[in-house]
Amino acid sequence: MAERRLANRLKEARARHGLTQGELAARVGVSRKTINTVENGVFVPSTTLALALAEALEVRVEELFYLEPKGRPLTDSALP
Repeated sequence: MAERRLANRLKEARARHGLTQGELAARVGVSRKTINTVENGVFVPSTTLALALAEALEVRVEELFYLEPKGRPLTDSALP
């Protein structure tokens, strides 16, 4: 099985709501730095944080976070 990583669309969803990293962080009870590291793929959020982010941004968690093959974005053709 190819190595896969957790990717996210957090920055795009946050921008659609007109929120800064700090504003989103305050809504979910974490630091702005935590939001930044999640957006940049440095930190993989806990399930609780992922669900809180999805709720704050009014999307399903799988719309924010998804697995992609290492080195390339996930496409429909890569799905099983």
